[in-house]
Amino acid sequence: MALPPPLGSPAGLGPDGHPRDARFLPPIPDRRRMFAGGRCTISEPLCPGEPAERVSSLAAVTAKQGRSGELLFVTERQKFRQNERTCLVEEQDIVYRSGDSSAARHHPATLDDTTVPMAQGPWQLRLRPDETLLFRFSALTANAHRIHYDTPYVRDVERYPGLVVQGPLPALLMAEPVRRTAPERQARSPSYRLHRPVFVGEHILADGTPSRGQAELRIATHRETRHADAEVAFA
Repeated sequence: MALPPPLGSPAGLGPDGHPRDARFLPPIPDRRRMFAGGRCTISEPLCPGEPAERVSSLAAVTAKQGRSGELLFVTERQKFRQNERTCLVEEQDIVYRSGDSSAARHHPATLDDTTVPMAQGPWQLRLRPDETLLFRFSALTANAHRIHYDTPYVRDVERYPGLVVQGPLPALLMAEPVRRTAPERQARSPSYRLHRPVFVGEHILADGTPSRGQAELRIATHRETRHADAEVAFA
């Protein structure tokens, strides 16, 4: 994951908790932001303690039609260099839409915090995120988006049934079975896609299936078999 942005003044935040004006933000009214996925190419590991350079750029802007209306996908690219060599290139896909409550019909009215999803792959990791975990993860990534900590805002404005788990958290969760099960293998080009949000209190399963030279992973709850998926290619 890319380094978090520097903390700005609270006066510079919009009503949803995201910066009102920042780089790569599209000029659309009542802007709502969601994390959609990303990919990474690792040429060589970054060396701790060595100076590094990060160059941010806008890789792509694509308009698409979604279930809740028109969506704008923005791809941000982060390039990390050390000793005049590019070590790592990461791309993050962010989706924007104009604010409305039409997407609420696609989410459950109430949350089930007891049912556990069934495993499919041999690599398995389970998690039940609570409010404390979401708070700590937002603090770690300098994320002030209110859907992760403000329950009245989540229910009354964004029309979600509960606090939303940060998109990068399931992405990291899918990487953890790889790290635990195959620590000797070096990941070269992980990629992931987020499909449906996960909410606080739900039981999450990250499971994966290794094959020759790569592994396929997914995030599941009792509601959905594939909230997110990922592929990891090994060196």
